[in-house]
Amino acid sequence: MFDLKDDIPSYQKLMRPVLKSAENGPRKISEVVEEISDELDLSSDQREILLPSGKQTVIANRIHWARSYLKQAGLVKNTQRGWFELTDTGLLALKDSTNEIDVKYLERYESFQEFRQRSNKTDDLEVSDATADKDETPDEQIEDALKRWNKTLSASLLKATQEASPAFFEQLIVELLIGMGYGGSSENAGRALGKSGDNGIDGVIDQDPLGVDQIYIQAKRYASENVVGSGDIRDFFGALSIHKATKGIFVTTSKFTASAKDTTKALGGRIVLIDGERLANLMITYGIGCRQKSVVRLMELDETFFDEV
Repeated sequence: MFDLKDDIPSYQKLMRPVLKSAENGPRKISEVVEEISDELDLSSDQREILLPSGKQTVIANRIHWARSYLKQAGLVKNTQRGWFELTDTGLLALKDSTNEIDVKYLERYESFQEFRQRSNKTDDLEVSDATADKDETPDEQIEDALKRWNKTLSASLLKATQEASPAFFEQLIVELLIGMGYGGSSENAGRALGKSGDNGIDGVIDQDPLGVDQIYIQAKRYASENVVGSGDIRDFFGALSIHKATKGIFVTTSKFTASAKDTTKALGGRIVLIDGERLANLMITYGIGCRQKSVVRLMELDETFFDEV
């Protein structure tokens, strides 16, 4: 599957364009981002792709890291906040068109070697620098690692949920929806109906203190290969009609067939579908069935703090 990020060069590939952008004098980094984006003929969609954190675009992040590494090697220097210029060393590197300017190339400079040595030490102990030469920026590496962690956690949560009892699963769904804010602040807003059920309903959440407005729940704890079909959707819709309910949430640990999704749309959007993948992601987001292991506060050097105004 084509990814819009595929045509955005890595931060190492952007080192020479960043140097070239300042060939004729000091440059403002935000303007360089736009200029290089134009030179690469990036589409508006590609220019707007954000890191998973949502704090910066991918192209801006990569250009900023390219400049940062060039600065560590002494090829550029900051002139004022948000501005940089080439050093004599940087100009010489740029003039040699045979040079592929990347991390390996920068290692020839003593200042960059010292930077790498500082980066590889924690409390004077040598640590592995396995990610230093990757094409992803440090921000992207961290966020990719978090994505892989959550993917593994998601699979574990789904497996544990599939192995739980039906009654436990129904209560889990109620707790999740309450955690998501359904039912307001009432402690007794949600309840599972247990083995007996109630005309095809597995749980209910009161949207107001008197229970006048309610959301009905259908919960199917299925193995991954046992998908939910259109017949299950129609049965649930019938149960909602018996209760004169306007809203229903159908949750499964497996998947919905295409016909099940089409049937849901044809019924006017009264039913929301949550499959196993979405269920696991919601459990992670709202801390249901998982707990916070640690909080990492990442700090970075504020180069502009040390720039002269």
